[in-house]
Amino acid sequence: MQRAAVTQPASATASAQQHRATIFIEDAAVLSVRRYAGAQFVLRLKAPRCAARATAGSFVHVRCDAAIPMRRPLSIMRADAAEGWIEVLFKVVGEGLRSLGNRSAGESVSIIGPIGRGFKASPERPRALLVGGGVGIPPIIFLAETLHAAGGAYQPLVLMGSELPFPFQRRPSALPAPWLAPAIDSAMQSLEDLAIPSRLASLSDFDGCLKGYVTELASRWLDTLSPAERAATEVFACGPTPMLAAVARLARQHGVPCQVSLEEYMACAVGGCAGCTVPVQDDDGPAMRRVCVDGPVFDAARVFGN
Repeated sequence: MQRAAVTQPASATASAQQHRATIFIEDAAVLSVRRYAGAQFVLRLKAPRCAARATAGSFVHVRCDAAIPMRRPLSIMRADAAEGWIEVLFKVVGEGLRSLGNRSAGESVSIIGPIGRGFKASPERPRALLVGGGVGIPPIIFLAETLHAAGGAYQPLVLMGSELPFPFQRRPSALPAPWLAPAIDSAMQSLEDLAIPSRLASLSDFDGCLKGYVTELASRWLDTLSPAERAATEVFACGPTPMLAAVARLARQHGVPCQVSLEEYMACAVGGCAGCTVPVQDDDGPAMRRVCVDGPVFDAARVFGN
């Protein structure tokens, strides 16, 4: 059956074309491979052109193996423009990512990136609640470190959830969280070192984590805000669609704006195939938008309703 064509307003088409002018193809050298429990990997790749333009929420399209024609979209977790590297975190699902996890330092990986519209924090709302779940954790880490680099202009709080062991070092937090029981003190070590407060949730009963969903952590924090604090708050989220829908509901209930980074299967990842379209509510009515170049970050209200 023939698939219905996806129409785009002229402004959206022009915007996507402009964005594609910033996407590069690079043969990226593998600088390091870190392995974590649950078949999770962090690759650091030498990709100077991608690193120079990467933003929190953007991603790369990676050729995992020469024998596998389809690339895989992977969110960028960190980027260092000065040193010319990016980091990606992924969990092995299928032979493509299994092959990528078997790469060694010194090998080369073909990437296309950075792709997509990332998160955009507003100085008028410096209290930033960052919520990441599972493979949605990488752009949340990138955003937290980006906001920290703004020199105190923002006050990020990072909440993350995972049923697998977390793919980073944890430690009991020395930063206060009076809205939680003292026993819920597990934090991401690298964020703790930057004095960025974080808390973790899991149904797997890890020490120091809330036994539940990360949205419960978000709900508890939002419930403590005064009207003035809510007026200074914005929510940013990335993770599975049900989690994003739940975060969007919480933001709507508390009257705070929310940006969500969507996950979707992709073929070309540069806006040509329209295989990653999702329905959104634009100013002039319902529309279909491409997650790759029109997103992956969208206003939650446009995706999940008001």
